[in-house]
Amino acid sequence: MSENLKFAVIGGGSWATAIAKMLCVNLSEIAWYMRNDAAVEHIQKYKHNPNYLSSVEFDTKKLKLTNNINEAIEYADYIIFAIPSAFLDAELKNMTVSLSDKIIFSAIKGIVPETSLIVGEHFHIQYDIPYYNIGVITGPCHAEEVALERLSYLTIACGDPEKACIVAKSLSGNYIKAKISDDIIGTEYAAMLKNIYAIAAGIAHGLGYGDNFQSVMMSNGIREMKKFIRKVHKMKRNINDSAYLGDLLVTGYSVFSRNRMFGNMIGKGYTVKSAMMEMSMVAEGYYATKSAYKLNQGYGAKTPIIDAVYAVLYEGKDAKSVFKKLTESLD
Repeated sequence: MSENLKFAVIGGGSWATAIAKMLCVNLSEIAWYMRNDAAVEHIQKYKHNPNYLSSVEFDTKKLKLTNNINEAIEYADYIIFAIPSAFLDAELKNMTVSLSDKIIFSAIKGIVPETSLIVGEHFHIQYDIPYYNIGVITGPCHAEEVALERLSYLTIACGDPEKACIVAKSLSGNYIKAKISDDIIGTEYAAMLKNIYAIAAGIAHGLGYGDNFQSVMMSNGIREMKKFIRKVHKMKRNINDSAYLGDLLVTGYSVFSRNRMFGNMIGKGYTVKSAMMEMSMVAEGYYATKSAYKLNQGYGAKTPIIDAVYAVLYEGKDAKSVFKKLTESLD
């Protein structure tokens, strides 16, 4: 079914590299766009990404590498975006070709700052792409474990189940299991929110809180996520499914979690600016925190963890004092 369809990956980071690796197992050729000219040349010559997941070796005969986003889009039927949400709008402004006949899947876990929309909504509203041509790729899954070929699970959400099945089949393999969902908006919001809770987990760790408190905060986090998503998009969903709870847990606890790492630095006393400078990857939860907090001013969900992270990151409040107060609101 997917063998006759063409796929393109947009992005040069760890998730884009992991997705390109998964697709290359099942497809004879994919287009891969990254704006870094040196990285394109390095992959063509040495068969691995010099900046992310460098242990992954590619069969370059299967890669149509390009530093021109229009070439990748023109090539493909299915386009998978895997770039930080903070840079998505700027990348899309480089397009001169239309997306109207393309099927868009997002592997981006965040909010587009310029529009305060999740990625699927951004493509629908800004580019008039129907929701049945928009999908989401979410976890629980770390790109680093895909590189190590450790058993990982994906959730593919789309309003059109046939398209979800095509993407699931194209990404599945011996160590990748993919299931489909019809909760496009809920899974995408969950993928955004879990990064905020991972920052909270990191801050708590940096402040010296132990596993007992972390478990209570994650338990409260999934309930908080449920309340938030229900306000945004009410439908029947099981918040304990892997796409929600599983993704939250792996992001909150894993050593590979850049959001937890970022939070840990903040808890240890780093300023936001210094923590961001020291990290080589973007912590999506930083941008998501502001967007989620502002959105919730209209929704009115009870979100003490999001409020606490916002107070530390954007209001400059003392993390120790804020989290001491947070402990009193959790149960």
